[in-house]
Amino acid sequence: MKRTFAALVALALSSTAALAEDIAVLTPYLSSVTTNEMVETYKSEAASKGWSINVVDTRGDFQQLASRVEDVTNAGVKAIVLVSVDPNQIVDQVEAASAKGIPVIVLDGAVAKGVTVNITTDNFALGTILSDYLFKAMGDRGNIVKFFHSAHPGVRQRELALDKALAAHPDIKVIAEHYVQVPGPIDNARQAMETFLRQHGSQINGVWAAWDEPAIGALLAIQSDAADSKVLIAGIDGNPQALDLIKQCTNLMATVRQDFPAIARTAVSETGAALEGKKPEKPEIFVEAKVVDRASLGVTCN
Repeated sequence: MKRTFAALVALALSSTAALAEDIAVLTPYLSSVTTNEMVETYKSEAASKGWSINVVDTRGDFQQLASRVEDVTNAGVKAIVLVSVDPNQIVDQVEAASAKGIPVIVLDGAVAKGVTVNITTDNFALGTILSDYLFKAMGDRGNIVKFFHSAHPGVRQRELALDKALAAHPDIKVIAEHYVQVPGPIDNARQAMETFLRQHGSQINGVWAAWDEPAIGALLAIQSDAADSKVLIAGIDGNPQALDLIKQCTNLMATVRQDFPAIARTAVSETGAALEGKKPEKPEIFVEAKVVDRASLGVTCN
């Protein structure tokens, strides 16, 4: 049967639309340096395989995230990739996608029903490394300020590691803590640290930041309001701004670097396997992390 010209055009347009959303990459935190690094690496690696990628950023809105997952599921994407998301918060949508045979790959998230595989760093280990490093630098005694964000499953694991480390170090006390708002973690942490400095001043010996952006915010507050402070700051992720500040011999002395490009590359590999109908060997894959400090960067400070 011959098709009309209009029908052929409609078919071509529908095929193009389908290709435009071969794989949907969704996150509520694209403004985060590390989340953006994973998304950009994933896009680059996926492009080399000829995949078409549609990135959706819901700017911290989980209700919209759930809605957009429903949208791409109904559109029939080949795979859904969630970045820096706890899939348990949108478990109905994830299960619905899985029920339609759409693999759901998670980067820097958690295992949940319907998730094909989660690729991340062992976040409890990250929290342990951070805590041990900071406590040792403080001489295993003193008061710390804690910056956290329990909505992220990885960050919650880091907090649990801190709790365990505190139990083993009774001379370290949490003198103040702040739940960091996202988006805008640097400015939010800066404002909170300004308040803590007014309230506690020289009683603060260290800052435990669950990731680098709150560490940077705390540093900015110290540089503005307590320039002579000897407060020691450490974070997690190894984002470029944090590394520069460590090199500059500021109060920010160390970060635990996650290998975000490796997480993204592994996710591309797992996506490819899922598209071929292969199941992952295990539901969660861990990528290694390491401390980056002045010594490892070859920096000597007076």
